[in-house]
Amino acid sequence: MASSPDVTPSAGNTPENQESGSVPEASENPVGTARRGRVRARRAAVMAVPATLVAGALAVLTAEGALGVQFAISGMPFTVTATELNGTGFEQFGGLDNMAPGSPNEGDTGGQVLVVTSAIKNATLTKLCQSVDLGGTNLLITAGGGAEKVSATDLTTDSTELSGDAAFNNIEIGNDASTLTKAGVKGPIGVFSQQADTVRIANLRQTNYATTAGVFKLPGLKLRFSSTGC
Repeated sequence: MASSPDVTPSAGNTPENQESGSVPEASENPVGTARRGRVRARRAAVMAVPATLVAGALAVLTAEGALGVQFAISGMPFTVTATELNGTGFEQFGGLDNMAPGSPNEGDTGGQVLVVTSAIKNATLTKLCQSVDLGGTNLLITAGGGAEKVSATDLTTDSTELSGDAAFNNIEIGNDASTLTKAGVKGPIGVFSQQADTVRIANLRQTNYATTAGVFKLPGLKLRFSSTGC
């Protein structure tokens, strides 16, 4: 590329040096070598990071909203069931949820719970049931038992257990979680994940620690205390 006449000649590249044909010595212009050295050093540092630090990185990403949950969890698990879930735009990856500092539910967990985050862009659920054990009684929520189903957009659930009969369309397994595109949620770089165009799960049952949604519609909602959960 031709030099602009407005550019001031730099040291070691004066008109005199250009006319004489002299070339600056490498020691006077170490920028390229230093840059390559820094890149190699960074790569070496990343490769040397102990695996035990990955959990800490996940916790930071959760706090920054990179994962599904963007709040401190109570640490009390709750059960969610549905006779059928249908969704478009599905993603799933691992992460950590964090309790509020000093939570009485910490136990020996250090205030963190290892979870699987499932993200669905648009979802419908038939005969939704949600219950949380309060010790001697359960807080029970039911919805979507009639003609109209429960619906949600930008739904994420953080689970420690999930079961059911699942079917996926155009599934991709083994993606880096930071590259997911189907549901609009990205996980941390270097974490195993999967995504699909659609998902259907019959007889869904989850043990969750958190749920978020952009819009959550629950037709026929009933909330009550019960001696039994879902």
